[in-house]
Amino acid sequence: MPILLLVIILGIVEGVTEYLPVSSTGHLILATELLGYDADKWSLFNIAIQPGAILAILVLYWRTFRDVLVGMWHRERSAWIFVRNLLVAFIPAVVIGLAIGDYIELLLGNAIVVAWALIIGGFAILAVERFARPEYSGGVAEMSLRQSAMVGIVQCVAMVPGVSRSGANILGAMGMGIDRRTAAEFSFFLAVPTLSGATALQLYKHGAGIGDDMIGYILLGALVSFVVAIVVVKAFLAVITRFGFGPFAWYRIAAGIAALFWLAAR
Repeated sequence: MPILLLVIILGIVEGVTEYLPVSSTGHLILATELLGYDADKWSLFNIAIQPGAILAILVLYWRTFRDVLVGMWHRERSAWIFVRNLLVAFIPAVVIGLAIGDYIELLLGNAIVVAWALIIGGFAILAVERFARPEYSGGVAEMSLRQSAMVGIVQCVAMVPGVSRSGANILGAMGMGIDRRTAAEFSFFLAVPTLSGATALQLYKHGAGIGDDMIGYILLGALVSFVVAIVVVKAFLAVITRFGFGPFAWYRIAAGIAALFWLAAR
C-alpha cells in the first residue's frame, strides 16, 4: 500500500475515534497492523497528527473558549470554575504520565493489549449505562471539585492502549452523576490540555526521529483528522442524546473479539 494512502487512512481513523469512547490509539495500532505496517514505527506519527483533532474542538467550541477567557478577564466565577475543573482533571494525567510514561510506551505497539482493552471497556460502558443514574448537571462550570478530580483520576486508566481517554472520562463523569452531554463535552474540553501535553512530551522526547520526508505526511494526516473530527463530534452528540453509549460498547466488544481472532490467525 502506498504511504500516502496509509497516511490518509490513519488520519481518518484518528478523526473518527479520538472523541468516541472506542480508543483512538487502539484503533491506530490495529489499523497500522492490519495494513501490514509496523505499529511501533508509526506510533510517533499517530501522536504527531493529534493536533488536528485538538484544533477541531477549538473550532467547534470557539465561542465557549472565548466566553471563558472574557469571563476570566472580568473575574466571573463560572469562568474560573470552568478552568479550575479542567486543571484539576488534567493534573493526575501529568503526574502518572511522567511517572510511568516509559512503561506505557512499551504497550503502544501491543495489539493484543488493545483487543482485550476494547472488550473489557465495552462491558464497562454497558455496566455504567445500566447502573449509573446521571442527572442534568448544568454544564462543565457547574461540576464540583470532587467530580472533576475523580474524572481526572479515572482518565489515567486510558493510558493503556485500547481503554479510550474519552471513554474513561465519560464513564468517570457519569459514575459521578453527571449527564451524558456534559460528560461528553467535559471530555472534549479536557482533551485540549491532555492531548496537547502528551503530544508535546512525545515530540520533545522522540521528535528527532521524524525525518524531513515525514513532515508533509504528518501535516496531511493532521488535516484529515481535523476535518473528520469536526463531522464526528457533531454526530456523536446527537447519537448519545438519543441512544446513549450502548452502541459504542457493543462495537468495542465486537471489534476486540474480531481483533483477537485476526491476531491469532495471522
